[in-house]
Amino acid sequence: METLFEVLKYTLPSLIVFGTSYLIIRSFLETDQKKRKMELRMANLKTITPIKLQAYERLTLFLERISPESIIMRIMEPKMTSRQLQSGLLKVIRAEYEHNLSQQIYISAQAWAVIKTSKEQTIKLINSSMDKVDRDSPAIELSKTILESTVALNASPTQAAIDFLKGEIQQVF
Repeated sequence: METLFEVLKYTLPSLIVFGTSYLIIRSFLETDQKKRKMELRMANLKTITPIKLQAYERLTLFLERISPESIIMRIMEPKMTSRQLQSGLLKVIRAEYEHNLSQQIYISAQAWAVIKTSKEQTIKLINSSMDKVDRDSPAIELSKTILESTVALNASPTQAAIDFLKGEIQQVF
C-alpha cells in the first residue's frame, strides 16, 4: 500500500501537469487556427469585394444599355421598318445579356432574378408594342409605341432593376 501511495505521489502531479498543459496547448492551437481562418477570409474579401463591385457596375451598365430609350437611340436607322427595328432590338438585348452572363456568380440569386425579369419585361414590351403597329411601317412608329408604353408603366423595367441593385450594394456598405 505504501508503494502505491509513493507511486501516486509522483504520478498524480505529473498527470495534472500533463492534463493542464494539454488543455492550454489545445486552446492555443484552436485560437491560432481561428485566427488563420479569419486572416484568410479577410484576404479573400480584399480580392472579392472589388470584383463584386465591378459585377454590379457591369450589370447596371447592361440595364442602362437595354433600357428602351437608350437602345432605340443606338439601333434605329432612318430607313428601317418596324420589323427590322424589333429584330435589331431583340438581337442587341440578347447579345448584351449573353455578354454579362458570367456576372451572376458575383451577385445574389435574387439580384440575378431581378435582372432576368427586367430583360424579359423589356423584350415583352418591345414585342407587345410591335403587335400594335404594322410590321412594314417606318421604325419611328414602333419606337414611339415602345416609348409610350414605357411612359404608361411609370418606370421602365430596367429602372426597377437598377434601383434593386443600388439597394443591394448599399446593404454591403
